[in-house]
Amino acid sequence: MTECTSLQFVSPFAFEAMQKVDVVRLASLSDPELRLLLPCLVRMALCAPADQSQSWAQDKKLILRLLSGVEAVNSIVALLSVDFHALEQDASKEQQLRHKLGGGSGESILVSQLQHGLTLEFEHSDSPRRLRLVLSELLAIMNKVSESNGEFFFKSSELFESPVYLEEAADVLCILQAELPSLLPIVDVAEALLHVRNGAWFLCLLVANVPDSFNEVCRGLIKNGERQDEESLGGRRRTDALRFLCKMNPSQALKVRGMVVEECHLPGLGVALTLDHTKSEACEDGVSDLVCFVSGLLLGTNAKVRTWFGTFIRNGQQRKRETSSSVLWQMRRQLLLELMGILPTVRSTRIAEEADVEMELTVSVYSGLKEEHVVKASALLRLYCALMGIAGLKPTEEEAEQLLQLMTSRPPATPAGVRFVSLSFCMLLAFSTLVSTPEQEQLMVVWLSWMIKEEAYFESTSGVSASFGEMLLLVAMYFHSNQLSAIIDLVCSTLGMKIVIKPSSLSRMKTIFTQEIFTEQVVTAHAVRVPVTSNLSANITGFLPIHCIYQLLRSRSFTKHKVSIKGDSVRLNQHFSITAQLLVLYYILSYEEALLANTKTLAAMQRKPKSYSSSLMDQIPIKFLIRQAQGLQQELGGLHSALLRLLATNYPHLCIVDDWICEEEITGTDALLRRMLLTNNAKIHSPKQLQEAFSAVPVNHTQVMQIIEHLTLLSAGELIPYAEVLTSNMSQLLNSGVPRRILQTVNKLWMVLNTVMPRRLWVMTVNALQPSIKFVRQQKYTQNDLMIDPLIVLRCDKRVYRCPPLMDITLHMLNGYLLASKAYLSAHLKETAEQDRPSQDNTIGLVGQTDAPEVTREELKNALLAAQDSAAVQILLEICLPTEEEKAKGVNPDSLLRNVQSVITSSSPSKELEEGEDNLLCNLREVQCLICCLLHQMYIADPNIAKLVHFQGYPCELLPLTVAGIPSMHICLDFIPELIAQPELEKQIFAIQLLSHLCIQYALPKSLSVARLAVNVMGTLLTVLTQAKRYAFFMPTLPSLVSFCRAFPPLYEDIMSLLIQIGQVCASDVATQTRDIDPIITRLQQIKEKPSGWSRICKDPANKDGSRDTTSMDPDVQLCHCIESTIIEIINMSVSGI
Repeated sequence: MTECTSLQFVSPFAFEAMQKVDVVRLASLSDPELRLLLPCLVRMALCAPADQSQSWAQDKKLILRLLSGVEAVNSIVALLSVDFHALEQDASKEQQLRHKLGGGSGESILVSQLQHGLTLEFEHSDSPRRLRLVLSELLAIMNKVSESNGEFFFKSSELFESPVYLEEAADVLCILQAELPSLLPIVDVAEALLHVRNGAWFLCLLVANVPDSFNEVCRGLIKNGERQDEESLGGRRRTDALRFLCKMNPSQALKVRGMVVEECHLPGLGVALTLDHTKSEACEDGVSDLVCFVSGLLLGTNAKVRTWFGTFIRNGQQRKRETSSSVLWQMRRQLLLELMGILPTVRSTRIAEEADVEMELTVSVYSGLKEEHVVKASALLRLYCALMGIAGLKPTEEEAEQLLQLMTSRPPATPAGVRFVSLSFCMLLAFSTLVSTPEQEQLMVVWLSWMIKEEAYFESTSGVSASFGEMLLLVAMYFHSNQLSAIIDLVCSTLGMKIVIKPSSLSRMKTIFTQEIFTEQVVTAHAVRVPVTSNLSANITGFLPIHCIYQLLRSRSFTKHKVSIKGDSVRLNQHFSITAQLLVLYYILSYEEALLANTKTLAAMQRKPKSYSSSLMDQIPIKFLIRQAQGLQQELGGLHSALLRLLATNYPHLCIVDDWICEEEITGTDALLRRMLLTNNAKIHSPKQLQEAFSAVPVNHTQVMQIIEHLTLLSAGELIPYAEVLTSNMSQLLNSGVPRRILQTVNKLWMVLNTVMPRRLWVMTVNALQPSIKFVRQQKYTQNDLMIDPLIVLRCDKRVYRCPPLMDITLHMLNGYLLASKAYLSAHLKETAEQDRPSQDNTIGLVGQTDAPEVTREELKNALLAAQDSAAVQILLEICLPTEEEKAKGVNPDSLLRNVQSVITSSSPSKELEEGEDNLLCNLREVQCLICCLLHQMYIADPNIAKLVHFQGYPCELLPLTVAGIPSMHICLDFIPELIAQPELEKQIFAIQLLSHLCIQYALPKSLSVARLAVNVMGTLLTVLTQAKRYAFFMPTLPSLVSFCRAFPPLYEDIMSLLIQIGQVCASDVATQTRDIDPIITRLQQIKEKPSGWSRICKDPANKDGSRDTTSMDPDVQLCHCIESTIIEIINMSVSGI
């Protein structure tokens, strides 16, 4: 807006005084500066203030004194005395009229019959009419803006263009906006002012008189602005207006710039504000704000911002008018000045001497980059890389020349200097077009030769473990092997940005490297001298010797040029660290996985590579190494996650969730507190002393208790020497009289050891817990034995079944070996995939059946695993049953559910509560809980196991325990209909009994539907079963009907009808033999026909327990008595429920 350059704007000093209402500062303003702020000051002096303090009263007096000598105040006072309510009503009517007539009408309610032009009318009018004139003109512009659909237009208006009346028009504008804020929102007024001459000046005065609206106005203008402001007149006017606003309030300039980036509008404004800030905050040594801002836009993570600013750069280059008025031109000029500012011009004869003889001695080179300029130089290089590679900037000859001089300068030997040289080298590779003349090419060759010569000095002086020498060497190797894509990846990685580099652009650089600087033999000989990187980790930046050695080994360069690398191997072995151990482990696991995955391919090629033996794998402390890697994840990069993936695939028994949770407890805050309590006493106990203490356990428990309590303070690694002693003496802990605390502490120590040496610990524990049989030598099992047959774990001493701490350990090992067995059999199947494949000569069958043996072997494997799992479950369920000795001692064989229910529903809680607690607080009950937890995990991991086990069946005495103790038993509802449909009567009985307990535990709609199905099936079976089978089926299933009624009262009618029907069938069978059954049938019929008699029957002591004459041996008579008892129990349940 060049039309505003001659006008006086509000100064930053005055604006800040208005913002803070600093009367002292306002009093120091000159008359022209004070004139611009009169509308706000007059309103402040005349309007009733909200602040009634004494200090404001004094300030108000000063303002009145300040205004008393200004003549223009009288006209503003007159403007404030107008009836603004009537003016607002007329303005609203005019807006409605404009909308109704299409906006282009000359009719006006605010201003009628203009005799002269707007300027003369404004001159001759009084205050009310002046307000109406300005308001009418402003509303017309605002309406046109709203109808323009974003297209910019320029409105010629005498009122806003006449230099004589600008101040008076500004006064009227400020008063109107202040008094009619709802009619004239300040953001809409600001938008309208962009379309008139001197709009920026009016806008600044308006905001200066309402200083609190600065951020609101700026955000509104930016939000409504163009995405590319330099492309249109409207965009440039908007940018200029916002620049004037920020010059008036420079403290908010960077905040406005943030709004620009946030909205992705007006990129030119963002650059212009940065240029203004850079000039005002000049910094010679540090990185300028302009470099930081533009680098952040192009190298940040926001792709939308990057694309938006890149478009600004590209469009700016396409415009022919590349004058000093262009923001892009100003930015490039400022960057070039900063670049030249850090390049001291020095004529170096030393460099000329190092160059070829043909090089002109008069070439002026740049050298000796100052240490304080190195970081800034690196930032400038990356910025120019981003501008050229991402935004598509095409450098001018001057820019290219200065960039080349900067890239070939020689920094000091510091870490920042190493970084600068690496960036310069990669920029030369990425933008080889910067080297266009023979002189520039020779300068580059001299600089590359200097890099090779000074590499060792830089590395020793700077202390950087991976310097530019390795990268230079690696690039040379890639050029020799023509791996141009690898060079491009290396360049992008070093520069930290993804840019497009055409392989054809590297042809000249390839010639220079392969023929002039680095021949292949030089590369190979140089690589041997590269030192081994110590403390290898992911935190080391740059390119390492291992990259170079790997590439040379891959290309067989050492063999080709007869270069010995024996010394290198020795140095690598000397630096063997935890990282190297993890890498070796990763290699072994990856190799084994690849071998299994490609078994068929290798067999077809008649190749059988050797695999690592199981004995070797058993010796590798896999879990210990993984635990070490977990604490070094930052240093190891992605190695830890890659190892976990391989571990979960090949060693699932080392990835049990419970183990990870246990590790968190061991390595958490509690562990830290235990370490703080660690005393010297805990460290002095040797494994031998622990063995002696265990030997004295039958006589003295105190010593072993003291030692193992001290051992709990040690870390997992420190406990490893005690593992063998702990496991070998576990059998002694099974003797009677061993305190529970010793058992629990041993369990705790075992779990800690399990986090570092699980496989070896499991083998030792299984062997230690074998039953001791006289004159029979115990077999020593190996890891392989236990993976082939996991059930060996359960062939332990029977006393373990009633020792909860040791049973917990046994179940943990069983779960691990079941998982290990699955992985072992899968691997074995892959290894032997070709052994059972029939040859082509012996194949008999149809075409297309060649894969049949594979399918059969897979099915056999799955069948074996299913049988293995189900056998383990059946053994564990059998362990849950009380032994004959326990039954003799009065241990209740019932389940957790029945015990709890008996305690809850008991009318005399005192005695039965004690009995229930005695039954609950016993070793059997604790073992049952541990087994139920394991079965729950197995059912969740593979629901098919639950289905298989229940189709096999188990003692019905365990149903209350399994249903109440295994939370995942609800999945049985899915297959109970299928189980009921089985032809075997035993399975049907088991299904109905199981369903009765599930209905009580899970009274769900699904349970109701399955229960209704079971009742219908029972009714159907009644009609088809013989007398003997009827008795065998209904005697155990009739009590289940009581549970159905308890869970689902809507089934009452169906169940009662079924019971009556069963009784009638039984009565009909014995009708010809005896009439003893008739009284029962009569009672049953009365119950059905007269429900009111239920309570009488319930209260009858003779009927309370269903006690009848049961001396009859007739099955039908016994079944009728059972029916009567079932009905009475249902009635009793209903009455007690009511």
